[in-house]
Amino acid sequence: MAKTSDKSPPLELTTPVQFVKGCGGPRAEQLGRLGVHTVRDLLFFFPRGYQDLTDLRDIDQLEEGPLLSVLGTVEEVELRDSGGGRSVLGVLLRQGAGFLRALWFNQPFLREKYRRGQLLLVSGKARRRGIRWEMVHPHVQVVDVEDDATAAPTVVTPSQLLPIYPLTEGLAMRHVRQLVRRVLDDCADQLEEVFPQSFLEQKQLWPISAALRQLHFPDDQASLEHARRRFVYQELLVLQLALALKRRQMHDALRATPLELTAKIDARIRRLFPFDLTAGQNQAVAEIAADMGRPQPMNRLLQGDVGSGKTIVAVYAMLLAVAHQTQVVLMAPTEVLARQHAETLDRLLAGSHTRLGLLTGGQSTRVRQDLLARIASGEIQIVVGTQAVVASDVPFARLGLVVIDEQHKFGVRQRAALKNSAVHPHYLVMTATPIPRTVTMTLFGDLDVTTLSDSPPGRQNTHTYLPPAEERGRWWEFFRKKLREGRQGYVVAPLVADGGGETETLGETVPADEDELANEETSPVATASLEAAYESLANGELEAFRLGLIHGRMTPGEKHAVMSAFRQGDIQVLVATSVVEVGVDVPNATLMTIESAERFGLAQLHQLRGRVSRGSFPGYCCLFANAANEAAVERLQAFVNSTDGFRLAELDFSLRGPGNLLGTRQHGLPPLRIADLVRDAATVEEARLDARRLVELDPQLTQPEHALLRRMALVRYGKSLDLADVG
Repeated sequence: MAKTSDKSPPLELTTPVQFVKGCGGPRAEQLGRLGVHTVRDLLFFFPRGYQDLTDLRDIDQLEEGPLLSVLGTVEEVELRDSGGGRSVLGVLLRQGAGFLRALWFNQPFLREKYRRGQLLLVSGKARRRGIRWEMVHPHVQVVDVEDDATAAPTVVTPSQLLPIYPLTEGLAMRHVRQLVRRVLDDCADQLEEVFPQSFLEQKQLWPISAALRQLHFPDDQASLEHARRRFVYQELLVLQLALALKRRQMHDALRATPLELTAKIDARIRRLFPFDLTAGQNQAVAEIAADMGRPQPMNRLLQGDVGSGKTIVAVYAMLLAVAHQTQVVLMAPTEVLARQHAETLDRLLAGSHTRLGLLTGGQSTRVRQDLLARIASGEIQIVVGTQAVVASDVPFARLGLVVIDEQHKFGVRQRAALKNSAVHPHYLVMTATPIPRTVTMTLFGDLDVTTLSDSPPGRQNTHTYLPPAEERGRWWEFFRKKLREGRQGYVVAPLVADGGGETETLGETVPADEDELANEETSPVATASLEAAYESLANGELEAFRLGLIHGRMTPGEKHAVMSAFRQGDIQVLVATSVVEVGVDVPNATLMTIESAERFGLAQLHQLRGRVSRGSFPGYCCLFANAANEAAVERLQAFVNSTDGFRLAELDFSLRGPGNLLGTRQHGLPPLRIADLVRDAATVEEARLDARRLVELDPQLTQPEHALLRRMALVRYGKSLDLADVG
């Protein structure tokens, strides 16, 4: 009888992680919660950071002044009462024959973090006390020394950068490090190199196996940077290739009705406007009209700062489509904004024969059926609405243009629903939230971009204040004075829920309800907190004035009634959530108070501030914030000092990242694994240029040396960008 071999089969990239030595079923289940199911997943389970042990000092090398790091073993942990309710926590570290004491004042809760025998890396400014060195409130990393059963315990040396991986309950750092080491040793060389050798040399990129080893367990900081550069560039290039393929597909495969701009049409459109367009608006119109005159569908993003006149540019494009006997859809994220667009168009088109219809989710069946019949016959030329316009039962006779306002508020499928026909409409998306350049090149990389940077003449300035709490009374006195002069105002407050004694902002996500904006929340508890603020004002600072309330839990009819009363002046002060963030245009409203301003992002604050100074009077915006949050106050001071929406968007982006800034989770693209759009902005630009060059040379990436890149682009982004049929 043949002897059965004990040897496990060799690992392959597709091997489930449970078959990696030292893993097993329970640990595989824990890794699965982190998205790691196979050996390949484990290889590309990148560290989220590193324990930097490369710049260490022995205790006898310490000096006062500079920031230094010391690696030592905990010898003693002592928490003492220093009187008056104060405490001192001391952790004594030993390194050979030397000792250093780490001290924390009034932080007794840290006592449970440290225990005798732990290896700690402490970083801070050292000071000598007698014969011993001290560090006060140092930064501490607990060094998790590996205890691989197959080897002697690891001795931490000054050359090491230890990877820090995301963890889940029950999974220890040393286990992940051991597993990653094993699969790197056995499987890193099995990975296919996606770049041709000539490309690696041209771009000075490390080969994949060498880069992967150094990314997980770098020899030094320089090696880590080389390894990270390889994978950041690869990730961004694959994304930019997918976007370039999408652009090529739009150009080559899709057909639209050419809507050419003639001198006669231009004159007819401009006669409807009671003012001349600015230079920026004329440039935007020229770019959009050039796109609409082609037989390929326009795919353009129109962005501009608050008050730059985007709506007029969009109306021009809509009238160009109507002039060619095609229909237009204008889709807005809320019914409040949709109704306002309809009213604006009604005023502008009063002297034309263009017929307009408003389609929202709150209409009766009878009204809706009548509108649908008139849309199907072509009688209605411009349809304004919310998400209701993408419903499957909305028939268009000849759809020529789709305009999406505040487009990042919509999911990808909602935006695509209007494009599924043999002849595609032209597609114009607008945003009043200035978008940082790196975001434009990634999340909106398949769009051409038009930016409006100037403002119409006569636009008044807005004065912004961030007063200390003791000046609150003076602000309300000024607020009341302006109301008596005939002005109107807003009071904006974030929705806050009581979560077991703690107060929290109800997140900046995009709700499913069509009538709510980002940062809205339908929690009854949160709404009650807003209503309490309303009652407090009505019975306090603003008791002599007519107040109205608007928030996300109100019905569309209730919201419409409140906004109409506010526009007509029946309501003097509107107490609101960020439902008034975009599009609300009441020229007489020149005052805004924002409570708990630290809970809003800078881009959102800029949009809120944009609701005032829309008429002939200057605007005034006052922020009240928690002064104890120093970082937030510093951020808000930057907002007070600038009215440049693009500059504020870049700052907001650097502080909060793209997800919170734009609700980019809605965009539908998979998250980036290693690249960072703030830190890697230069690489975004580089990858974009390289991707466009590649697609110009090889339009569908069918050449053999590009086959793996093409496959990666389709696997990663094919579904979200509708690229499955490329090639």
